[in-house]
Amino acid sequence: MFANKESAISTTPFRVNETIRVPEVRLIGPNNENIGVVSIEQAMRIAREAEKDLVEVAGTATPPVCRVMDFGKFLYEREKKEKEARKAQTKIEVKEIRLRPKTNEHHRGFKTRDARRWLLEGNKVRVTVRFRGREITYPELALEDLKEVAEELADIAIIEQFPSMEGKVMTMVLAASRVATKKPKAEAAPETAKPDAVAKKPQAAPK
Repeated sequence: MFANKESAISTTPFRVNETIRVPEVRLIGPNNENIGVVSIEQAMRIAREAEKDLVEVAGTATPPVCRVMDFGKFLYEREKKEKEARKAQTKIEVKEIRLRPKTNEHHRGFKTRDARRWLLEGNKVRVTVRFRGREITYPELALEDLKEVAEELADIAIIEQFPSMEGKVMTMVLAASRVATKKPKAEAAPETAKPDAVAKKPQAAPK
């Protein structure tokens, strides 16, 4: 286990084995026991006898703290934890739909469908209304558009940022709601006819 690990050391903030160049260290043994302050030569000998590595875990301490461990296994477990942490992080994107004051209902429907899809994917949606010319004198029209969009998506979204005006643009931000949508109940299967409810065939008349 006490092998040359220069390639691994170069990519980590740890000093290992012969790269530790101090006269003495505070040593934690192979069984996690506190051995205390020992010379670097003694610490290296303990690591060799345990067939493990001497790893500096606190270089700023006086003297530095070192631990006897399997450095390769330590790096593997450390990388595995970092990958799991990165995987657990959910990347939330902010998508955008753009409207004009009093966008016709048909066109707004297309935009709203896109917003619904993005929200169901866990993203946020920025809804912007851009004014041109004298349209800016009628902000209530844009407010009405944003209100209608929020109402259409109210079953899956909440308003994270209420409508605000900046320059010639009015903006609202929607975020996915945490309320789980209920699945529709399955339709009840039709009841089968009971045996006694089946009509009996009339018996043939005797000849």
